[in-house]
Amino acid sequence: MSDALSQIRFDNTYAELPERFYVKQDPARVPAPKLIGINSKLAEELSIDPHWLESPEGVAMLAGNFIPDGAEPLAQAYAGHQFGGFVPQLGDGRAILLGEVNDKSNTRRDIQLKGSGRTPFSRGGDGKAALGPVIREYIVSEAMAALGVPTTRALGAVTTGESVLRQEGSLPGAVFTRVASSHIRVGTFQYFAAQKDTDSVRILADYAIARHYPSCLATADPAAPYKAFLKCVVTAQAELIAQWMSFGFIHGVMNTDNTAISGETIDYGPCAFIDALRKPCCLCWTKMKRNPSPLQKKPSLDFPSVSASNTCAASATNSGSPRTRPSTMNSSRTASHSLLTSRSTSPSSSGS
Repeated sequence: MSDALSQIRFDNTYAELPERFYVKQDPARVPAPKLIGINSKLAEELSIDPHWLESPEGVAMLAGNFIPDGAEPLAQAYAGHQFGGFVPQLGDGRAILLGEVNDKSNTRRDIQLKGSGRTPFSRGGDGKAALGPVIREYIVSEAMAALGVPTTRALGAVTTGESVLRQEGSLPGAVFTRVASSHIRVGTFQYFAAQKDTDSVRILADYAIARHYPSCLATADPAAPYKAFLKCVVTAQAELIAQWMSFGFIHGVMNTDNTAISGETIDYGPCAFIDALRKPCCLCWTKMKRNPSPLQKKPSLDFPSVSASNTCAASATNSGSPRTRPSTMNSSRTASHSLLTSRSTSPSSSGS
């Protein structure tokens, strides 16, 4: 193992949640990966050597051909309220979470490969990504970061040496490496709430609170952290959408599976910036005219996410009998908090 590789200090906590939260899955191998580019500054923030990322071994990792020590590849399960209808199981159909690292500011970050092959959640898709969408997500996510808008980030992108078939015909394939505060979505909560699996909703809520909103724990009331968590998530979404609107950004697939509870912009599929607001309804996804995401309707379009968050928070708060619920809540919450805090402070927790 090279010295550069040993600097990737994977410290995975999501993989320690119950296995119903994900499916362990390695990325698909690709025939001829070639580097498009890496984000050197972001790599340095993550304590990853940019020069190593540009090496054959680093490019192989970005393509999914090489799994570094400490990585625990998995596809996450989630549901989604999409275009007016609820889909009880979506999940990562073409993305693999390699693992988590703590950056130089001790903030936990996910490293995920997008376009890395089929998973049990692919729903008949090929699990691949075309070059055009990969370049778009790289450019737009970094533009949003430069504008100060909370967003997932681009660590790198590679071509795969294979073609993917889309409506436009045969296109060059690519893999995008995305960095996020986490990939927990409103749809992750919906996945378990739809199954009436309140224990999993509570486990997920406790984990999300400990990871993203630990201030919610400052109370003796067993139910209060979930109410505070709901308020934090809703506030983060409201502030995010206000920033979108201030820059004229239109998110074309604003569904609950693309609503991150961290408050980051996620999924730059169909999206656009408008130069001027001239029409009552400005669309950015012309291929799906009956399901537009117009700029003016962004606040109301996020209602399903807010509503779903409220339902899931109520589920976490009200699950179990009154006699046993507080101790069960506190046990789950303490476990999540201990897992994350001990990992973020222990120097010996490297996955390498």
